[in-house]
Amino acid sequence: MQATVGALRTLVHGIYSPLPVDKGLPEALQAAAARAPLATAVTVGSVGRYPTELEAAVYFCCLEALQNAGKHAGSGARVMIDLRERDGTLLFEVADDGAGFDLAAVGRGHGVANMADTLGAMGGALELWSAPRQRTRVSGRAPLPSAPVTSTPGESAPA
Repeated sequence: MQATVGALRTLVHGIYSPLPVDKGLPEALQAAAARAPLATAVTVGSVGRYPTELEAAVYFCCLEALQNAGKHAGSGARVMIDLRERDGTLLFEVADDGAGFDLAAVGRGHGVANMADTLGAMGGALELWSAPRQRTRVSGRAPLPSAPVTSTPGESAPA
């Protein structure tokens, strides 16, 4: 029973980790990178705290792209995650230096469609680039709310 509960907890944390809510995107992505099957580096520019839905959407997209790289980039590939805020937009990129693929021949799978839908619901967009024997890059952007989040989720904001 304990093994089943542990497996379920691991699955739930993989789907939606409490780290983005508790610690923010940079720390959550660092933790995901540490668990990744491929060597993964995370670079974070100027990033603050954002509404829970936005942080969850970006975290989900980065995890999905990281998981895809682990499945398809090939052994020995490296992954780079970049997260930053620029001109009122939260930007991320997950790129690997692996095998790549012919995007025209393979098309976009369900995972990519889910990432695009998730960002689209936030008013954002997703882009995917790949070619055989070249790196694969997934980048996304989402507009930031006009007022910064001054409290962590679960706390009341100052009046």
